[in-house]
Amino acid sequence: MMLWAAVVVTGVGCYLLKYAGLAAPRAVLERPAVRRFAMAVPVALLAALIALQTVADADRLVVDLSRLGGMAAAVVALLLRAPFLVVLVVAAATTAGLRALGVG
Repeated sequence: MMLWAAVVVTGVGCYLLKYAGLAAPRAVLERPAVRRFAMAVPVALLAALIALQTVADADRLVVDLSRLGGMAAAVVALLLRAPFLVVLVVAAATTAGLRALGVG
């Protein structure tokens, strides 16, 4: 019962958050500070998620060389302006290759 209450409360909260974005006056959304915030937050959240997935294992930090190698390969692909799908494939292939070689 408690789980369903959490699901319902989370669903209502997400709906209200989405509605708040739609109901905000255009003048507020066109402010430069709000635009910079809206542009920076998704990038920061994605970067934090990637960093966490790269160096965390459950509740501790780990140095997994194969994951770090995949991350480095992805950075190189991004610097070469590769499409997003190619970046993902390069990172996954590098990580898999390093694991197959016994690294990490």
